[in-house]
Amino acid sequence: MLYDISLSISYTYAAPSVQARNVLRVLPLNRPNEQRRLSGEVSFEPRPQERADWTDFFGNAITEIGFQQPLTRLTVHLKSRVERMARPPQLDLSPNRRRLAEELAAMPGLAPDSPHHYLAPSPRVSFDASITRFVGSILREGGTVLAAMCDVGRALHREMRFDAEATDVNTAPSDSFRNRHGVCQDFSHIMIAGLRAHGIPAGYVSGFLRTEPPRGQPRLEGADAMHAWVRVWCGAELGWVEYDPTNDLMVGADHVSVAVGRDYSDVAPLKGAVRSSGGQKSRHAVDMVPLAE
Repeated sequence: MLYDISLSISYTYAAPSVQARNVLRVLPLNRPNEQRRLSGEVSFEPRPQERADWTDFFGNAITEIGFQQPLTRLTVHLKSRVERMARPPQLDLSPNRRRLAEELAAMPGLAPDSPHHYLAPSPRVSFDASITRFVGSILREGGTVLAAMCDVGRALHREMRFDAEATDVNTAPSDSFRNRHGVCQDFSHIMIAGLRAHGIPAGYVSGFLRTEPPRGQPRLEGADAMHAWVRVWCGAELGWVEYDPTNDLMVGADHVSVAVGRDYSDVAPLKGAVRSSGGQKSRHAVDMVPLAE
């Protein structure tokens, strides 16, 4: 599947900034046999005085920008064409949790894609007793890791209610789980916390999800938004497999990945520092257009 993807992120500041520096992760990934970025450009209005493009530890594309002149607004534009080849696994070749632990012990490396980075608590994901109990009640004795991923994702989808107003970017997984509502970031963080607590490596993926308009209505430009889901290491044979708990489905050709990491802190689309006073307003718009079936 081919997609043309555009993203616009706009910030307006109440007072001119003295200085601003930002780090962005918005360019889709290249992932062998899963996804190929055919073209991609990140641009800015106004143009920054400093810019550097590099790749972080996890292989995510980074654009770092800096402004030394007063700034009252900033708009980020992404234009990219992506070929998505990923398909969910057709056979469950994953081990059970006991054999998973044995496979983990047999691979001590710490390369960027190593599952060992995704077992311990991370900056945005800590272990929570209620989440651990919830996931423990779902896991089947002797069941495979792939089945555990699907069972937990499905149960979380049933248990939680999607509510765009209920949480913000700083909400802890324990809080969103206690209240049983949140957005894709919350669904993903809760699932990651629960799986890790039971010895299953799990990470965070940010990206784009193709959405369909209601039957008979035209597709609206900019109607989509950035999305998040979970990647789970399902043993040496299957490797990393991805699941979208917000929508209760295996990740496939409708998902385009932008960044991977331990949690949101590793993949945030834009973060940085602005020296200013007063508040700010922001607006995000995404358009993901399929070019071929």
